[in-house]
Amino acid sequence: MSDDPMRVAVLGGGSFGTALASIAADNGARVCQWLRDPELAAQINREHRNSRYLPEYDINPAVRASSDMQAVLAGAELVLVAIPSKAFRDVVRQARPWLNPDQILVSTTKGIQEEGFKLMSQILEEETGFTHIGVISGPNLATEIAQKQLTATVVASDDALTRTRVQQALGCDYFRVYASNDRYGVELGGALKNIYAIAAGMAAALGMGENTRSMLMTRALAEMGRFAVSQGANPMTFLGLAGVGDLIVTCSSQLSRNYRVGFALGQGKGLDEAVEALGQVAEGVNTVHLVRDKARAEGVYMPLAEGLHQVLFEGVPAREMARMLMRSEQSSDVEFVLPREDVQRAHRHVDAGGGGT
Repeated sequence: MSDDPMRVAVLGGGSFGTALASIAADNGARVCQWLRDPELAAQINREHRNSRYLPEYDINPAVRASSDMQAVLAGAELVLVAIPSKAFRDVVRQARPWLNPDQILVSTTKGIQEEGFKLMSQILEEETGFTHIGVISGPNLATEIAQKQLTATVVASDDALTRTRVQQALGCDYFRVYASNDRYGVELGGALKNIYAIAAGMAAALGMGENTRSMLMTRALAEMGRFAVSQGANPMTFLGLAGVGDLIVTCSSQLSRNYRVGFALGQGKGLDEAVEALGQVAEGVNTVHLVRDKARAEGVYMPLAEGLHQVLFEGVPAREMARMLMRSEQSSDVEFVLPREDVQRAHRHVDAGGGGT
């Protein structure tokens, strides 16, 4: 490997993209960050601060920001795409003329495109045809990363070079990068947990206790695993940082955007009001709609997602969602130990007058 510093491009000027840009610069990489807003880019270069998304965080002064996509991508070995899901494909298309197959492209976005139910790494593949594709996901609240609090993440890819180079670019004494080859599972976990953060925020606003929070998170994990396996992911992935790790932090922290939306809903605010007050994208709102429809279409049992959809889009009061959870079927705890179908079969047998076996 060359002794020359790695050249890293970050597409996106949000909180997580900014934090990753600074980490890579801390590690000695030559980092360029693309932002739509030339004024914000100029401020980052002048003050080494992103006043819009991380106003209290000092960015490594070696990070160079620009609204010139071609200049940012020139010579980059690693490209981190930190764009909200709704704009993700458009930005990748804008970048495509200045990308090449030797580059490593990594999505940091936790969301799903509605058309075709596509994850962001699938969009990277479709738009570029490249082989060095990966994702970063995990319990990564950008504000805490900016404060250099101890944090871990997962880089997932079928490509060993992608995994290794991301670990080299971002791994440091306060940010640890662990590897996975289940790209779909890691990425799906990052998208799905946003749904349940909304539910956790609502539960907190309604004054529900720790038992309720614990039940909510573990049943959420069961739903995540059930849905992901139906889509071809490895259920063991959800025991790691991108599954249970990310779920815990996003369901427990007021720094989580989705949690804050749920909290506002639990206080009785409408969805539009809750999202507007946040001032940033809460990916979970759109994900609720997409996942609920996908689960219905494929027959996947997801009572929490169904209940959240009714609260967000059908006018059902937030408190009613908790009651719906308690009225859902008492089935298997861990379905990969005791299949849900076995429990249902036993219930039918007993209801039909059968004895024990």
